[in-house]
Formats: sequence, C-alpha cells, structure tokens
Amino acid sequence: MPGPLTTQDHDRGRGGRTYLYPVVSRRARGVSVGVNLNPNNACNWRCVYCQVPGLVFGNAPPIDLALLERELKDQLAEVQSADWLERNAPADSRRINDVAMSGNGEPTSSRQLPEVVEVIARTLEALLLLHKIKLVLITNGSLIHLDYVQDSIRRMAELSGEVWFKLDSATDSSIATVNNFAGGAQRQRRNLEICARACPTWIQTCWLSIDGRAPSTDEQSAYLREIEELVRARVPVVGVHLYSIARPSFQPEAPRLAALTREQLIEFARAIESKGMRVEVS
Repeated sequence: MPGPLTTQDHDRGRGGRTYLYPVVSRRARGVSVGVNLNPNNACNWRCVYCQVPGLVFGNAPPIDLALLERELKDQLAEVQSADWLERNAPADSRRINDVAMSGNGEPTSSRQLPEVVEVIARTLEALLLLHKIKLVLITNGSLIHLDYVQDSIRRMAELSGEVWFKLDSATDSSIATVNNFAGGAQRQRRNLEICARACPTWIQTCWLSIDGRAPSTDEQSAYLREIEELVRARVPVVGVHLYSIARPSFQPEAPRLAALTREQLIEFARAIESKGMRVEVS
C-alpha cells in the first residue's frame, strides 16, 4: 500500500487508475484530485524542472470518457470517505480543494477537453460538489488561442473554475532555456490576456537556480515590467502563485537545478506586490 500523500510525491499512478490520482498540493493547500489527460507522458513543452519520467514531445492521446467518468466518481467517493483524509493527508491539508486537469503533459493538447469539462461538471453535480470544490486547469498556456480551448475555459468560468497559467519568465531567452518553448514571451502574453478575460486566471511562476545562479536582475526586471503592464492594461489576472522546485526533475538538466530559498521568494513576491499584483508564495 502507498504511504500518506506528501507535497514531495505526486505519483500519477497512485491508486492504479488511468486518469485519476490524488495529491497534496502546496498551492491548493489541500487535497487535489488530479485528472491526467496525458497518460502517454507527452507534452508540447519540456520544462527543465518537469517531474515526468520518460517525457516525450507530443499531444494527449484519445480519452476514454466513460472510463474517466467512472474513475472520477470512484476517486471522489474515496477521498470523501470517513477516514481517507485522516489516513492519507497531513493534518494541515485535510480538505478537498479541487479537481485539477493537469498530469503528465499539457492537458489543453487534448481535443476532447470540452467533453472532459462536461464530464467533470456532470460528476460534481451528481455528487453535490459543484461550486463547492474548484475545477482547475493547470496549463502552460501555449494553446489558449485555439477555439476549443477557449470554449472550455469559458465553460469552466460558468462552473466557478479557474486556470493556472504558466509564466516562468518574460524573456524569449529564458522561456527557451527553462521551458524549451520557442514561441516567445509576446505569444505567452497574448494568450494570458485571452485566458484571463475568459476565466479567472492565476499566473503560476516557478523560479529556481540553474548552475548555482538565481534569475538575473535583468530577468527579474523583465518579469516585473510584464506584471506592471498587465496591471496597467487592467488584464483581470487574479494573482501570482510563486514557488520553486520541491520534487526531483526527470530531465537531463536535473543536476544543474536547485530550489530558491523561501527568503528569496518572499523578496521577489514583495517586488511583484509593489506593482499592484496579489502574490501567494508556496
């Protein structure tokens, strides 16, 4: 039997289900029921800190919607049982926070995303959980410009959902280095605006040390200018989730990476707040 859940272990195979897995989330501050739409370990990015072993470039495979619905009902019933939280979650995380579409790749690469959202909505309603726990999409944001993704996040907004949109950097060079994404900062900014105007959206920013060096002063300044511009343009971003790495990377760069200290994160969070943006540090 697997041991209790921890923030250091987000094993997608826990429980033996194809699409569903429970985790303790630092950012959610509770139990998150994960929906893994990429069981083929395929993503259109390759972030240096990614914890997915055997990551490959690609899109989500066809989703068995009937199986996903059965697994979601079973998983939610399990985590709501009388003693499950006591046995499996730390004392300060014994609450069910959300159902989160995330997993081993980019969930918006699934063309069935609109149908998946409806499966989740239907299941939450049947279990009397709709609008009581959150529906979250954790995304790198690279496909937000596509119609089916926008349809999905607009529907999520109707369901009291929210999007966590990755923005680790505001410079082309750092996005290429950290995320292995060639689309650049301008495209991410456009997609972030589209996303935030369609559904409540948090920016999720992972800052870390590479080869013993924290993000440079130039990197920090570029990020802060981006935040300032978002505030000035009244883009309705809820806030920033600022965090560093907590689990081992399975990418080739892993030996070169290290977490920033909490003091470093707090200092940068204060700089973000000075631009008028809410920040939560994990």
